[in-house]
Amino acid sequence: MDAKQLWNVFSEHYPEHQSADYQAWSYGAAADELADLTVKGIKTATASAYELYALENEPLPKAGEWNVILDDKGQAVCITQTTNVSVVPYNEVTKEHAFKEGEGDRSLTYWKEVHQDFFLKEYQAKELEFNETIPVVCEEFEMVFKAN
Repeated sequence: MDAKQLWNVFSEHYPEHQSADYQAWSYGAAADELADLTVKGIKTATASAYELYALENEPLPKAGEWNVILDDKGQAVCITQTTNVSVVPYNEVTKEHAFKEGEGDRSLTYWKEVHQDFFLKEYQAKELEFNETIPVVCEEFEMVFKAN
């Protein structure tokens, strides 16, 4: 099922949201694993590099936005709604946020290890320099609808 098909099924159940806008996207790393954690309600947050939004001329996520989460094949697995967005330096991401991301052992140490590696590669690809104070977009969400 693609994003539009899942949104249509969701809209049949919740017609008040039928005309709402949504973004369809997959996680930048380990898309299937992270989508599965989202479907299970374990992953309720994500993080991205603020500077990459500006480079790609994309707006930052906002509370209230709808998201169709895709697996690595582009199939829709669930719908989330963003509940909170903040921008903090990489070295100030909290252990609470790391836990909400639901990855690995859910510790801040694990979060920093995998995100430093991910951000480093992303920054190098854009010829930017990663450091411990890059701004990070911390997004929280709730999973509101699963694909069957």
